[in-house]
Amino acid sequence: MSPHFMDLNSLIMERFIPVTTLFLDIGGVLLTKGWGHQSRKLAAGKFHLDPDEMETRHHLTFDTYEEGKITLNEYLNRVVFYQKRDFTPGQFQEFMFDQSCPYSDMIRLITKLKELNKLKIVVVNNEARELNEHRINKFQLNHFVDFFISSCFVHIRKPDADIYLTALDISQVAAKHVVYIDDVSMFVDVARELGITGIHHTDYLSTASQLAALGLKTGNLLKK
Repeated sequence: MSPHFMDLNSLIMERFIPVTTLFLDIGGVLLTKGWGHQSRKLAAGKFHLDPDEMETRHHLTFDTYEEGKITLNEYLNRVVFYQKRDFTPGQFQEFMFDQSCPYSDMIRLITKLKELNKLKIVVVNNEARELNEHRINKFQLNHFVDFFISSCFVHIRKPDADIYLTALDISQVAAKHVVYIDDVSMFVDVARELGITGIHHTDYLSTASQLAALGLKTGNLLKK
């Protein structure tokens, strides 16, 4: 049994505080990463780009893009189209968007948890506007998510604690009633420092089991 799982069991036994709200990451939890390292590596190969130069330029400007301070076109101009290419920005953007795939089991789990437990669902994620909006629409995340506290909308990125505080303010819920799920352990740690119960997501079954240990109804979804 993992230390995090034991901590969650101890917490629920000691406090019996009801969970009313889930804070969720998108990339790595509900969907694949929007524009992660592997996708950029594939793009470099497909479009015959220098992968090291692309990575350097990406890291220099992507934080600014995720905070909603530049557009996708501006990001691509800095990272790819700073010189003439034999492909168009539209073609490159289509490739970027095509990299997103759903984790259907996690989407099904969160949807069921909301239904059975009358939970408020809040996305707290670092994601650039065009990718974020594409992913929300394509995978119909707004069918079960109540609020999107995305870095591109609030101009704050994790691990800045202010993004979690903003999510608490907008959802009007106390930290003690919130569980936060993220595949990045540092981001979970920051949430815990604010009094939010954190689950470091590594796979479907461990996350579902930890949610059940917190007293949430999961139906038959633990029998995956």
